[in-house]
Amino acid sequence: MTNQQPIIIAQEVHKWYGKFHALRGVSLTVNRGEVVVLMGPSGSGKSTFIRTFNALEEYQQGRIQIDGITLSHDLRNIDAIRREVGMVFQQFNLFPHLTVLQNVTLAPIWVLRLPKTKAEETAMQLLERVGILEQARKYPSQLSGGQQQRVAIARALAMKPKIMLFDEPTSALDPEMVREVLDVMRALATDGMTMVIVTHEVGFAREVASRVCLMDSGSLVEEGTPEAFFQFPKEERTRKFLSQIL
Repeated sequence: MTNQQPIIIAQEVHKWYGKFHALRGVSLTVNRGEVVVLMGPSGSGKSTFIRTFNALEEYQQGRIQIDGITLSHDLRNIDAIRREVGMVFQQFNLFPHLTVLQNVTLAPIWVLRLPKTKAEETAMQLLERVGILEQARKYPSQLSGGQQQRVAIARALAMKPKIMLFDEPTSALDPEMVREVLDVMRALATDGMTMVIVTHEVGFAREVASRVCLMDSGSLVEEGTPEAFFQFPKEERTRKFLSQIL
Protein backbone atom coordinates (compact mmCIF):
# COMPACT_ATOMS: atom_id res chain seq x y z
CA MET A 1 0.00 0.00 0.00
CA THR A 2 1.54 3.31 -1.09
CA ASN A 3 0.69 6.67 0.41
CA GLN A 4 1.81 8.87 -2.51
CA GLN A 5 4.60 10.32 -0.39
CA PRO A 6 7.84 10.38 -2.41
CA ILE A 7 10.82 8.68 -0.80
CA ILE A 8 13.08 8.62 -3.88
CA ILE A 9 13.23 11.60 -6.24
CA ALA A 10 15.66 11.43 -9.16
CA GLN A 11 15.60 14.39 -11.52
CA GLU A 12 17.46 14.59 -14.84
CA VAL A 13 20.29 12.32 -13.69
CA HIS A 14 23.27 12.16 -16.04
CA LYS A 15 26.36 9.99 -15.75
CA TRP A 16 29.39 9.59 -17.95
CA TYR A 17 32.15 6.99 -17.95
CA GLY A 18 34.76 9.03 -19.76
CA LYS A 19 33.07 9.92 -23.04
CA PHE A 20 30.38 7.25 -22.67
CA HIS A 21 27.06 8.81 -21.66
CA ALA A 22 25.64 6.06 -19.42
CA LEU A 23 22.62 7.91 -17.99
CA ARG A 24 20.91 10.52 -20.13
CA GLY A 25 18.68 12.67 -17.99
CA VAL A 26 16.79 9.94 -16.14
CA SER A 27 13.96 11.05 -13.87
CA LEU A 28 11.99 8.80 -11.54
CA THR A 29 9.93 9.32 -8.40
CA VAL A 30 9.20 6.39 -6.08
CA ASN A 31 6.58 6.69 -3.35
CA ARG A 32 6.72 5.00 0.04
CA GLY A 33 5.62 1.40 -0.21
CA GLU A 34 5.94 1.24 -3.98
CA VAL A 35 7.62 -1.61 -5.83
CA VAL A 36 9.18 -0.28 -9.03
CA VAL A 37 10.68 -2.75 -11.49
CA LEU A 38 13.28 -1.62 -14.03
CA MET A 39 13.58 -3.70 -17.18
CA GLY A 40 15.60 -3.29 -20.34
CA PRO A 41 18.39 -4.81 -22.42
CA SER A 42 21.88 -5.39 -21.08
CA GLY A 43 23.85 -2.15 -20.91
CA SER A 44 20.77 0.06 -20.81
CA GLY A 45 21.78 1.77 -17.54
CA LYS A 46 19.39 0.03 -15.12
CA SER A 47 22.00 -1.12 -12.62
CA THR A 48 24.00 2.08 -12.92
CA PHE A 49 20.88 4.11 -12.19
CA ILE A 50 19.89 2.32 -8.98
CA ARG A 51 23.52 2.34 -7.80
CA THR A 52 23.42 6.14 -7.86
CA PHE A 53 20.72 6.03 -5.17
CA ASN A 54 23.23 5.03 -2.50
CA ALA A 55 26.34 6.61 -4.05
CA LEU A 56 27.86 3.36 -5.26
CA GLU A 57 27.99 5.24 -8.56
CA GLU A 58 28.56 8.96 -8.81
CA TYR A 59 26.48 11.05 -11.17
CA GLN A 60 27.62 14.28 -12.80
CA GLN A 61 24.38 16.18 -13.41
CA GLY A 62 20.90 16.20 -11.95
CA ARG A 63 19.54 15.70 -8.46
CA ILE A 64 18.76 12.72 -6.26
CA GLN A 65 16.89 12.96 -2.97
CA ILE A 66 16.39 9.96 -0.69
CA ASP A 67 13.82 10.37 2.09
CA GLY A 68 14.38 14.13 2.16
CA ILE A 69 18.19 13.92 2.08
CA THR A 70 19.83 15.34 -1.03
CA LEU A 71 22.64 13.14 -2.26
CA SER A 72 25.83 15.16 -2.55
CA HIS A 73 29.57 14.71 -2.13
CA ASP A 74 29.13 15.39 1.59
CA LEU A 75 30.16 12.13 3.25
CA ARG A 76 27.70 12.74 6.08
CA ASN A 77 24.82 12.78 3.60
CA ILE A 78 26.11 9.67 1.87
CA ASP A 79 26.41 7.86 5.20
CA ALA A 80 22.90 8.93 6.23
CA ILE A 81 21.45 7.71 2.94
CA ARG A 82 23.27 4.38 3.07
CA ARG A 83 21.76 3.76 6.50
CA GLU A 84 18.31 4.03 4.92
CA VAL A 85 18.98 2.02 1.76
CA GLY A 86 19.63 -1.72 1.70
CA MET A 87 21.00 -3.35 -1.43
CA VAL A 88 21.05 -6.91 -2.73
CA PHE A 89 23.39 -7.66 -5.62
CA GLN A 90 23.48 -10.23 -8.40
CA GLN A 91 26.43 -11.88 -6.66
CA PHE A 92 25.79 -12.53 -3.00
CA ASN A 93 28.94 -10.84 -1.63
CA LEU A 94 28.85 -12.78 1.64
CA PHE A 95 31.98 -13.09 3.74
CA PRO A 96 33.05 -16.72 3.21
CA HIS A 97 34.97 -16.97 6.50
CA LEU A 98 31.93 -15.92 8.58
CA THR A 99 28.88 -17.99 9.42
CA VAL A 100 25.45 -16.97 8.18
CA LEU A 101 24.67 -15.49 11.59
CA GLN A 102 27.95 -13.57 11.66
CA ASN A 103 27.34 -12.21 8.15
CA VAL A 104 23.96 -10.85 9.22
CA THR A 105 25.11 -9.37 12.55
CA LEU A 106 28.38 -7.79 11.41
CA ALA A 107 27.02 -4.41 10.26
CA PRO A 108 24.46 -3.96 13.05
CA ILE A 109 27.18 -4.54 15.64
CA TRP A 110 29.85 -2.34 14.05
CA VAL A 111 27.75 0.34 12.32
CA LEU A 112 24.59 0.54 14.44
CA ARG A 113 26.51 -0.32 17.63
CA LEU A 114 23.94 -2.90 18.67
CA PRO A 115 24.90 -5.23 21.51
CA LYS A 116 25.85 -8.65 20.14
CA THR A 117 22.94 -10.39 21.87
CA LYS A 118 20.42 -7.93 20.41
CA ALA A 119 21.99 -8.16 16.95
CA GLU A 120 21.86 -11.96 17.07
CA GLU A 121 18.25 -11.95 18.25
CA THR A 122 17.25 -9.71 15.35
CA ALA A 123 19.32 -11.76 12.90
CA MET A 124 17.64 -14.99 13.94
CA GLN A 125 14.24 -13.38 13.45
CA LEU A 126 15.26 -12.23 9.97
CA LEU A 127 16.68 -15.63 9.04
CA GLU A 128 13.37 -17.15 10.08
CA ARG A 129 11.57 -14.53 8.01
CA VAL A 130 13.53 -15.50 4.87
CA GLY A 131 13.12 -19.21 5.61
CA ILE A 132 16.66 -20.29 6.51
CA LEU A 133 16.79 -20.15 10.29
CA GLU A 134 18.24 -23.67 10.39
CA GLN A 135 21.26 -22.48 8.36
CA ALA A 136 22.40 -19.87 10.90
CA ARG A 137 25.57 -21.70 11.99
CA LYS A 138 26.67 -22.76 8.52
CA TYR A 139 29.14 -21.02 6.22
CA PRO A 140 28.15 -19.60 2.80
CA SER A 141 29.97 -22.40 0.96
CA GLN A 142 27.61 -24.90 2.61
CA LEU A 143 24.51 -23.20 1.17
CA SER A 144 22.81 -23.24 -2.21
CA GLY A 145 22.78 -20.08 -4.30
CA GLY A 146 19.17 -19.39 -3.37
CA GLN A 147 19.96 -19.75 0.30
CA GLN A 148 22.97 -17.45 -0.01
CA GLN A 149 20.84 -14.80 -1.69
CA ARG A 150 18.29 -15.05 1.12
CA VAL A 151 21.13 -14.51 3.60
CA ALA A 152 22.08 -11.41 1.60
CA ILE A 153 18.50 -10.15 1.89
CA ALA A 154 18.46 -10.80 5.65
CA ARG A 155 21.81 -9.01 5.97
CA ALA A 156 20.40 -5.94 4.21
CA LEU A 157 17.23 -6.00 6.32
CA ALA A 158 19.29 -6.18 9.52
CA MET A 159 20.19 -2.51 9.01
CA LYS A 160 16.48 -1.63 9.16
CA PRO A 161 16.42 0.15 5.79
CA LYS A 162 13.47 2.17 4.54
CA ILE A 163 14.29 1.25 0.92
CA MET A 164 15.56 -1.97 -0.63
CA LEU A 165 17.37 -2.01 -3.97
CA PHE A 166 17.71 -5.30 -5.87
CA ASP A 167 20.14 -5.52 -8.77
CA GLU A 168 19.15 -8.61 -10.77
CA PRO A 169 18.94 -10.70 -7.57
CA THR A 170 18.00 -13.96 -9.34
CA SER A 171 20.10 -13.82 -12.50
CA ALA A 172 22.98 -15.82 -10.99
CA LEU A 173 20.69 -18.55 -9.65
CA ASP A 174 19.70 -21.90 -11.07
CA PRO A 175 16.06 -21.80 -12.22
CA GLU A 176 14.78 -23.95 -9.37
CA MET A 177 16.27 -21.53 -6.83
CA VAL A 178 14.72 -18.40 -8.32
CA ARG A 179 11.30 -18.93 -6.77
CA GLU A 180 12.54 -19.12 -3.18
CA VAL A 181 14.19 -15.70 -3.52
CA LEU A 182 11.20 -14.15 -5.30
CA ASP A 183 8.91 -15.49 -2.55
CA VAL A 184 10.92 -13.53 0.02
CA MET A 185 10.68 -10.41 -2.14
CA ARG A 186 6.93 -10.90 -2.51
CA ALA A 187 6.62 -11.04 1.27
CA LEU A 188 8.61 -7.81 1.62
CA ALA A 189 6.29 -6.12 -0.87
CA THR A 190 3.26 -7.34 1.08
CA ASP A 191 4.78 -5.89 4.25
CA GLY A 192 5.03 -2.48 2.55
CA MET A 193 8.76 -2.26 1.91
CA THR A 194 9.71 0.31 -0.72
CA MET A 195 11.67 -1.53 -3.40
CA VAL A 196 13.37 -0.72 -6.70
CA ILE A 197 14.20 -3.90 -8.56
CA VAL A 198 16.23 -4.56 -11.70
CA THR A 199 14.95 -7.87 -13.01
CA HIS A 200 13.73 -9.75 -16.08
CA GLU A 201 11.29 -11.86 -14.06
CA VAL A 202 8.12 -10.94 -15.94
CA GLY A 203 5.73 -12.99 -13.80
CA PHE A 204 7.07 -11.36 -10.65
CA ALA A 205 6.78 -7.88 -12.17
CA ARG A 206 3.20 -8.51 -13.27
CA GLU A 207 2.21 -9.74 -9.82
CA VAL A 208 4.12 -7.50 -7.44
CA ALA A 209 5.17 -4.25 -9.14
CA SER A 210 3.35 -0.98 -8.64
CA ARG A 211 5.04 0.26 -11.81
CA VAL A 212 7.27 -1.20 -14.47
CA CYS A 213 9.82 0.93 -16.34
CA LEU A 214 11.83 0.28 -19.48
CA MET A 215 15.32 1.70 -19.81
CA ASP A 216 17.29 1.72 -23.02
CA SER A 217 20.56 3.43 -23.97
CA GLY A 218 20.68 5.32 -20.68
CA SER A 219 17.17 6.75 -20.93
CA LEU A 220 13.87 5.87 -19.28
CA VAL A 221 11.70 5.02 -22.29
CA GLU A 222 8.36 4.15 -20.71
CA GLU A 223 6.75 3.52 -17.35
CA GLY A 224 3.30 2.34 -16.34
CA THR A 225 1.31 -0.11 -14.30
CA PRO A 226 2.13 -3.76 -15.02
CA GLU A 227 -1.10 -4.11 -16.99
CA ALA A 228 -0.43 -1.04 -19.11
CA PHE A 229 3.25 -1.83 -19.59
CA PHE A 230 2.86 -5.46 -20.65
CA GLN A 231 -0.47 -5.33 -22.45
CA PHE A 232 -0.69 -1.81 -23.87
CA PRO A 233 2.85 -0.43 -24.29
CA LYS A 234 2.93 3.02 -25.85
CA GLU A 235 6.47 3.07 -27.26
CA GLU A 236 7.72 1.03 -30.18
CA ARG A 237 10.96 0.34 -28.28
CA THR A 238 8.93 -1.19 -25.44
CA ARG A 239 6.92 -3.34 -27.85
CA LYS A 240 10.14 -4.61 -29.44
CA PHE A 241 11.68 -5.41 -26.06
CA LEU A 242 8.59 -7.24 -24.86
CA SER A 243 8.42 -9.28 -28.07
CA GLN A 244 11.87 -10.63 -27.22
CA ILE A 245 11.17 -11.62 -23.62
CA LEU A 246 7.50 -12.70 -23.61
